[in-house]
Amino acid sequence: MADLPEQTDLLVIGGGPGGYAAAFEGARQGLDVTLVNNEDVLGGVCLRRGCIPSKTLLHLNELVHAAQAASDAGLLFAAPEVELDTIRQHKNAVIDQLTGGIGQLARHRHVRVIRARARFADNSHVELDGETQGTLAFDHAVIATGSRPQALPDIDFGGRIMSSTEALELPEVPDSLLVIGGGYIGLELGMAYQALGSRVTLAEMTERLMPGADADLVKPLADAADKHFDTIHLNTKASGIEAGDDDVRVQLDTADEQLDQRFGRVLIAIGRQPNTADLNLAATDVACDDAGFVQVDESRSTTAAGILAIGDAAGGMLLAHEAMHEGKVAARVAAGQAAAFDARAVPAVVFTDPQLAWCGLTEEDARNQNLDVQVQRFPWQAAGRAVTMGATAGLTKIIADADSGRVLGAGIVGPQAEALIAEAVLAIEMGAVAEDLAATIHAHPTLSETVGEGAELFSGQATHYG
Repeated sequence: MADLPEQTDLLVIGGGPGGYAAAFEGARQGLDVTLVNNEDVLGGVCLRRGCIPSKTLLHLNELVHAAQAASDAGLLFAAPEVELDTIRQHKNAVIDQLTGGIGQLARHRHVRVIRARARFADNSHVELDGETQGTLAFDHAVIATGSRPQALPDIDFGGRIMSSTEALELPEVPDSLLVIGGGYIGLELGMAYQALGSRVTLAEMTERLMPGADADLVKPLADAADKHFDTIHLNTKASGIEAGDDDVRVQLDTADEQLDQRFGRVLIAIGRQPNTADLNLAATDVACDDAGFVQVDESRSTTAAGILAIGDAAGGMLLAHEAMHEGKVAARVAAGQAAAFDARAVPAVVFTDPQLAWCGLTEEDARNQNLDVQVQRFPWQAAGRAVTMGATAGLTKIIADADSGRVLGAGIVGPQAEALIAEAVLAIEMGAVAEDLAATIHAHPTLSETVGEGAELFSGQATHYG
């Protein structure tokens, strides 16, 4: 760890993707940068307790499901044997490699890294407590402290009641697992544990899974969840959670009945809350909303001059890639540039099987805003590559302005949606019209063709559909 200076041009509080992106960009702009991180390595939740470890497990989920599906094409595999210790070692090796790489980049880019907890003393100083202690003055500071799992009232995480953090440690593969929450975290980890051998029950308090995404895109994912999970309870609340030595007792209040059930473990995945309470923001002019998220403008500036905030700490979609772009904006502002976070499309990806991705305006949002839009859907039954993969439940959807044809939003459900959505993001950012996507030559046979042919439907007919 570096020695503590008296003053720094740019102070970054938090070593996650948003924080280190801000620090690296600040150093590139020629600023003296100090990154304060209260953990032994950089990477934050994403690299250590979120994105990377979960996707490592979800890759195994995809392999298990692919092997099962291959039997329909005449390729038979034996049932998988789960070596949990080896899986943990593999996951940890992936994390170590990536966090180590971030640490090397910090040294190469001359970012000063201090291991400590930072608390504001006023609008231009922080007090540090940890391996390094003292007072540090700054010209600009970036709050990049991220978020943590939200618990149910009067329920503490630990033991047999897990947040995503504990679940990713893979303490065991329980015979039965209750997932509370039908959003992307609950679905991803539920599928990961199911592939490893758990019988999974999911309880969601709303009327459908993934309530933030359009229902037609969610349907293939919901169908897959119905197939892989033991039971899915919608319009259901969990209460009376009592953890014992061997299991957890839970009361599930459905629309029709009350169920008293027991599970080996319970995963609570109902959302996240910002890590801002311990920053002593009361000593500054920084304003937060009622949920604790820091209030910012498009330049990521707070209500305190010189203090900016990015990523989960400032709300938004709570996505690592959003935080990274916001971090770069904040660093450029600190360097005196005119910069703003004005993305037209931030992609959201659910790494389930099938994958679900969307960007820009959803159809539901468009209807709620009374916008005049045209929507086209290209079913993957008409895509040759999808048929060869047995992925005919997939769907590509494009939302465009009814008058101009400008692409406003898109959604994709099916294999490789994580990559396919990038073309739609670029189209929205570039102000492309549907005809631009249709006129772009896509390789055949590929899943990317579904984007091109989906765009062709705005002209009345796609080559293979309509």
